[in-house]
Amino acid sequence: MKNTILKSILGAGLLFSVTSCSDFGDMNVSPNSPANPNTASLLTGVLRNVGGATTSIIPALYAQQFGDVTYIEESRYKTVQVDYNGLYTGPLSNLQYIIKLNTDEATKSTAAANGSNPNQIATARILKAYFLQYITDRWGDIPYSEALKGVNNFSPAFDTQQAIYNDLFKELKEAQSQFDAGKTVVGDILLSGNVAKWKKFANSLRLIAALRLSKIDPAKGKAEFAAALTDGVITSNADNVKYAYLSEANNEHPLYNNYITTNRKDYAVSSTFVNALAKLKDPRLPAMAEKNINGEYRGVPYGVFPVSWKAQDVSLAAPSIRQQNSSVNVITYAQVLLAQAEAAALGWTTGNAKDLYEAAIKASLEQWGVYNEADYKAYIAQADVAYTPAKAIEQISVQRWITLFYQGSEAWAEWRRTGFPVLTPAANPLNGGKDIPRRMAYPATESTLNKTNYNAVVARQGKDDQYTRVWWDK
Repeated sequence: MKNTILKSILGAGLLFSVTSCSDFGDMNVSPNSPANPNTASLLTGVLRNVGGATTSIIPALYAQQFGDVTYIEESRYKTVQVDYNGLYTGPLSNLQYIIKLNTDEATKSTAAANGSNPNQIATARILKAYFLQYITDRWGDIPYSEALKGVNNFSPAFDTQQAIYNDLFKELKEAQSQFDAGKTVVGDILLSGNVAKWKKFANSLRLIAALRLSKIDPAKGKAEFAAALTDGVITSNADNVKYAYLSEANNEHPLYNNYITTNRKDYAVSSTFVNALAKLKDPRLPAMAEKNINGEYRGVPYGVFPVSWKAQDVSLAAPSIRQQNSSVNVITYAQVLLAQAEAAALGWTTGNAKDLYEAAIKASLEQWGVYNEADYKAYIAQADVAYTPAKAIEQISVQRWITLFYQGSEAWAEWRRTGFPVLTPAANPLNGGKDIPRRMAYPATESTLNKTNYNAVVARQGKDDQYTRVWWDK
């Protein structure tokens, strides 16, 4: 079935009961295909996609946190078109269906068995905003207001990223205030149905999204930032949002799968990242990278061809973060503090930028399990780390790049927005470009199955390649 059509159909991948002529009674009704799927199961299935969004490797390669070990095409930007259809037909369609089941009079009382209707709707709205921001940050203008409309629209138009961001702010603000005192949501494998944590998650997403506007619309960004801060964001590492993989093959950590299950070892920590942390004597290096066979931290050369090394010669990701059941960070206290430090440096808030910056470093060291007071004080006293107002944005950005290790999409987005740290593109890219990609090109299905709307978005946004910048990256 056409992918573009699929992304407009609600409940893709769900099983519905099918009946034939009434003469056959219930003969053609499958007892294993319920007419109204269980919302708890739908939510669990949706949340399993959060881990994949966090650990997506191509953005982490673009941000030079990782590099390819043997097949280095991605570090040389070979892939231009990247498919997003599965996000529409999978988690987004299922979230829309959760909202429908909790809204329609015919189904809302049954759905309420898995949490109050408002709480399920609020959770689904927050997750929809999370996935849609993830998509628009990578591709730019995307199907939004006309997507997920079922048979009412098989060819959704592309909304501008500006319009999408404006609506995301609204959705997140309304959703976090929609929770009631009813039952917590069943099937929540991310935050265990904790309403307070869902509110902080939503407001922290708003805070980060507001900072995306720092160059393109600082007035709007400042207002949304202040509103999110007032509503309540993550305030400690105990609030960190993490996706926990399991000790079983069907839901195991991606690096465990790559390093152990398939024994491929395709990705190692890049030389750019290892060298930067080594220069700063950063205590987090052992928590992020493993020593090579010679007992040294040696990052894999980034985008260098031909290959003259083996996996044993370079630093793979640290064992502590690549176990089968390791967790991955979705959004953290250190990340939120760094956003507040930058907002203070920009004059958006009255906070003390230096104090927030240093608190963020401390939170990051604690998050990565390497904090002690002496090392922390020595670290922040170094010339390249000690807060300097004239270099505030660069210093904050570098610390963000470090603490966002293995949060590739977020690290790539923040690098595009700020330009820091200064990264050198691969010396011999395979796509004809001379820079690190600024976006991903649309999947081929858009130009073939949604041609009219595809032509319109290309005319408005710019050439559909890796170097046309998204709206906030100007």
